[in-house]
Amino acid sequence: MADLLTIENLDKDYSGVPVLEGVSLTLAPGTILGLIGENGAGKSTLIKCLNGLEHCCGGRILLDGHPVSFRNTAQAVAAGISTVPQEFNLIGELSVCENLFLGREPRTRFGLLDRSRMRAEARRLLAELRADLDPDRRVETLNVAEKQFVEIARALSQNCRLLIMDEPTTVLNNPETELLFDIMRKLRATGVSIIFVSHKLREVKSICDEVAVLRDGRIVGRDATAKLEPDAMARMMVGRELSRKFPPRKAPPENAPVLLALEHVSVAGVLEDISFELHRGEILGVAGLGGSGRSEMAETIYGLRRMTGGRMILDGREVRFRSAPQAVAAGVALLAEDRQGAGVLLDFPLEENITLTSLPRYGRWFIDRKAERGRAEFYRERFSIRAADTRTPVRSLSGGNQQKVAIAKGLDPSPKLFIFDEPTRGVDVGARSEVYHFIRHLADEGVSCLLISSDLEEIIGMCRRALVMRGGRLAGIVEEDAVNEEEIMYLATGVK
Repeated sequence: MADLLTIENLDKDYSGVPVLEGVSLTLAPGTILGLIGENGAGKSTLIKCLNGLEHCCGGRILLDGHPVSFRNTAQAVAAGISTVPQEFNLIGELSVCENLFLGREPRTRFGLLDRSRMRAEARRLLAELRADLDPDRRVETLNVAEKQFVEIARALSQNCRLLIMDEPTTVLNNPETELLFDIMRKLRATGVSIIFVSHKLREVKSICDEVAVLRDGRIVGRDATAKLEPDAMARMMVGRELSRKFPPRKAPPENAPVLLALEHVSVAGVLEDISFELHRGEILGVAGLGGSGRSEMAETIYGLRRMTGGRMILDGREVRFRSAPQAVAAGVALLAEDRQGAGVLLDFPLEENITLTSLPRYGRWFIDRKAERGRAEFYRERFSIRAADTRTPVRSLSGGNQQKVAIAKGLDPSPKLFIFDEPTRGVDVGARSEVYHFIRHLADEGVSCLLISSDLEEIIGMCRRALVMRGGRLAGIVEEDAVNEEEIMYLATGVK
């Protein structure tokens, strides 16, 4: 059977800096290919060359044996190539069905929008994904997992032959991921080919037929996933043996004071009767299925949602933040789940992003640009952010490096409480370990950390105690040996 996709000696550079060098790949119909590599390895650039967002500098791309060169994504979609992007490409003010058919809306014979047909088709697509979403609901009201399913539904609505999925499971919990994998298997059975980009190597092993490894812009290996274990994939990605992924779990110092206490906190229609304590220097996990209220609780602590009941005590003083600046001034930092929506300003340079929440430190009337640049350079080196210099726009960085910038931004005001909401979203296996050790280092310095994650391995590996949320309520708290997948899922699903 002839290959659906052929990539021959593809080159791409930005301002003379090579990003892809001599990349060659083939993909047969009805095959799921895992594409893995560290942040900055060139995965996103390769995807953009395939879907028309970027133009290659050398080499060629063939579809069904015929050379293609797309000037935009619409041409790629028309040729049968659809992409589920890592960062959402949705318009919040529009409804779910309006986003699904944006730019290709069905019309009545009078030339008007055929809204009834749009709704019916949207319901069919969402039903296939088993996503319980109202087609008329505005996208800005959806949580991150729901937005992901809208992106997937839009890609499936375009009758694609090649589906590119860039980190699609990062914001999905285990049941949602298994549902997505079922859909991918059905697509494969119909002859659709899939390029699955992920840092979750166990998922690559589970769903992919083959895996290709990008390192420093080159393909350094390709093999059947049946022949590779996740550890071997990781070694191929980074070109070295990896040290232990998680740092040792530690209890906070004996008699460590309570830094944060929530007492019967409620937010109308979102949270109900949340009570827990977080000690100074503790890493407290927060687990739960999509829609359980984890991110909403973080937003409440950070002043983005208004408490309608209960009270919050920070460092021995009752507080009720009415805005994020008030929370920052009191020593609270938040790494938001939606990095591009609430974490960084893409068109701003690295240095202006890092100092965004701590500008008063750099001058009251005029910004001390030298001090600002020096501080940004400090974080660039500390977190190994891959950027030419601190004036580099954040938009040009890989997802993992954008995440490092967002963490540095939260750290610059010297918080005493740092809330991490999905801290390793889009971060490769090597950099992920750096993030874990960084969180451990913060806790050792006395900073209290709230670690919210859909990845139970992170919760289990990092936390001696974890809250489990369900339906906007606290389903339970697990400690020590009970911090395991079985106990957490029992509470998250309501079995216990």
